[in-house]
Amino acid sequence: MRVSGTEGYAETADRLAEQYESRRFADVHKSILPLIPTTPCRVLDIGAGTGRDAAGLAAMGHRVLAVEPTAEMRAHGRRLHSSSAIDWIDDSLPELAQVHARGERFDLVMMTAVWMHLDDAERRRGMAQVRSLIAPAGLLTLSLRHGPIPAGRRMFEVTSTETKALAAEHGLNVLVDRDRPSSFGAEGVWWSVLAFQAQDA
Repeated sequence: MRVSGTEGYAETADRLAEQYESRRFADVHKSILPLIPTTPCRVLDIGAGTGRDAAGLAAMGHRVLAVEPTAEMRAHGRRLHSSSAIDWIDDSLPELAQVHARGERFDLVMMTAVWMHLDDAERRRGMAQVRSLIAPAGLLTLSLRHGPIPAGRRMFEVTSTETKALAAEHGLNVLVDRDRPSSFGAEGVWWSVLAFQAQDA
C-alpha cells in the first residue's frame, strides 16, 4: 500500500531520478546554503528522493538519515549515492515512527518538495513530530511548490504565511522566506523556500 502523498512517484521514478540529478544541490538550495553548519552535524532529510541532497550534505562532512517512503526512489538513491555517511530508511510523515524509534535529534532537518503533499491535519501533526526531532537551536528548512498540480499527484496549495504561523506555534523562528522560480522552467510553477531555527538553545 502506497503512503498517502507519494502518489505518482513510483510510476515515474526513473524519469524523476534523471530530472532531480540534473540539478546540483548547491544550486537548488542556494537560499539556505549559508545556514547549513560547516562543522559535521546530524541531518534528517525527509522525502530524500534520489538522494541528491543527502549526497550534497554528506560531501560537506555531515551524517545524513535519508527518509524516503517510495521504494523505487530509495533504490535509485542507494544506487546513485552509496555513501557510508548516508543511512536510508523507509518512513513517512506525519508520524515518522521509524525515525522517532531511533531516539535521535538532528541539527538540521530538511523537507524539500514534501510539505504540500500533506493535508491540513497531516501538516499539523507532522509539524509537531518534526519539531520534536530538532536539536536545541537546530534548523528546519522546507520548500513549497505552487502552481498547477501534476497529473496523478496528491498536492495542496500551502502558503508561506500558514507555514510560518504553524512553525511559530512550535517555537520555530523564521530565518528565510523567499520565492524562486521552477528549476525546470515549468509554466506557472514557483517555489517558496523557508528556513527556521528552534528557539531553545
